[in-house]
Amino acid sequence: MALLQGFEEVSVKTPIGKLTMTITESGIRFNKSTAAALGFPQRVKVLINEQTRQLALQAVDNRSTNAVKFSKPESKQVASVSVKDPMVMEAAAKLFPLSASPEGEVAYWSAEGELHEKEKVVIFNVEGATEGTMKKRGRRAAAAEA
Repeated sequence: MALLQGFEEVSVKTPIGKLTMTITESGIRFNKSTAAALGFPQRVKVLINEQTRQLALQAVDNRSTNAVKFSKPESKQVASVSVKDPMVMEAAAKLFPLSASPEGEVAYWSAEGELHEKEKVVIFNVEGATEGTMKKRGRRAAAAEA
């Protein structure tokens, strides 16, 4: 239609923020935007490609083999999602080896992901990931409170 030539359709989908994965020795944390991008799946497969140095999350159904527990339903998922499966942690450590950290701090790797909407997959690259340390979270020891 010549009347609308040059116009572009306005997307009414709410944009999803950055997709972030943070790896520490206690688990892998994915921000809420990652869960939202995948559609808040109950289970995901964690896939590792050692040659391309990538970690991927793929939304799967509850019957899939090698799937790990991931998200709550959208209305109940109020914060980030943590994966603490020992086999997943071991596989991720091959791509993101954690350095020793000073007393009172935790070593971490943080990487941004890329959504592949059609396949319901988010891919995180080692290249471009940042390594660092952060203060420990949680309750302080009784001696530190005094």
